Amino acid sequence: MSVVFILLPLALVIAAAAVAAFIWAVRDRQMDDLDTPPVRMLFDDDEPTPGAR
Repeated sequence: MSVVFILLPLALVIAAAAVAAFIWAVRDRQMDDLDTPPVRMLFDDDEPTPGAR
């Protein structure tokens, strides 16, 4: 039973950290565009960079 007194606060701290990390990511605008990055490699470049072969 004494393990509950250790694990319950530890679980609450980990859950609070996960929620805080999610809120930080949303406010930092990291989840604005979830569709473009996976297909970005399929787009052709407009012009090659000068000096590139």
